[in-house]
Amino acid sequence: MAFKQKNSSYVLYVFSILCHYCNTCPTFVKSVRKDKIDLALYFRTRGLPCFSELRSLFYINKVKRVPSDIYNLLTPVALAHLIMGDGSAKQDGLIICTDSYELVDVIRLMNVLLIRYNIDCTLRFHTQTQPRIYIRQRSMPIVRELVKPYMVKSMLYKIGI
Repeated sequence: MAFKQKNSSYVLYVFSILCHYCNTCPTFVKSVRKDKIDLALYFRTRGLPCFSELRSLFYINKVKRVPSDIYNLLTPVALAHLIMGDGSAKQDGLIICTDSYELVDVIRLMNVLLIRYNIDCTLRFHTQTQPRIYIRQRSMPIVRELVKPYMVKSMLYKIGI
């Protein structure tokens, strides 16, 4: 499993959790996108069966999916990581960038947010084929209470803190 992101404090936080599965420390890597050079911190875990098993839950035939049992998998810790990795503060609410998922998967995730946590959210489209989840302002107190204990300090702005 590989992990790369520009927010180095978050990468180091994830590395601190997974370091005993890694052979090396995080390193900076350079990438070029749209004629812009970005630096990101990167690390890779060893290829272990436990990671293959997790991957098989979220990828079917190399297509990213939301597992059918996401209700049991989306704990407050998992939600915190989803927000830290793919969340963006927006209009006193929160956007979760689910661009690479099929619409049916995004709706499944929205249903779990509503049923399990009473988080009111709507569907927004970044493009015609890129659905995103918008968590409404009125649900942000619930989100903050659920995820704040598991958030890296530098990421608290994503939940309006």
